[in-house]
Amino acid sequence: MGVATLAVDVQARACITSSLGPQTDPRHVDIYRAIADPTRRAILDELVDRSGQSLFELCGRLTMKHGINSSRQAISQHLGVLEAVGLIRTRREGRSKLHWFEGAPLKAIRERWPVSTDGDTSYSTDEGIEE
Repeated sequence: MGVATLAVDVQARACITSSLGPQTDPRHVDIYRAIADPTRRAILDELVDRSGQSLFELCGRLTMKHGINSSRQAISQHLGVLEAVGLIRTRREGRSKLHWFEGAPLKAIRERWPVSTDGDTSYSTDEGIEE
């Protein structure tokens, strides 16, 4: 990563964080960025479906189930991003590195915007809009 890219990332993060308001935890911004990528979401889906997969297993499942033909190096980089924000955890077993989904960071985001339990589904953001 070049110095210019790093400067842009720092500037973008500051802009996103300031637009989300003072209550926003900067780690949430990183989680949003991590799950914004469709390949990373597919990786998380695969780890939820079957925990403890190696890079080789993940690459095979991503190709077969999702049509993602990325190189092992590219998938490894995606796994690094997910691990850095705490969405996966890893463990070495012999020569293999196994990966598990870790949902705690998503729980913190969910707690910020809890699901309504009052059963009122009549509210619509389209009400009062004339076409």
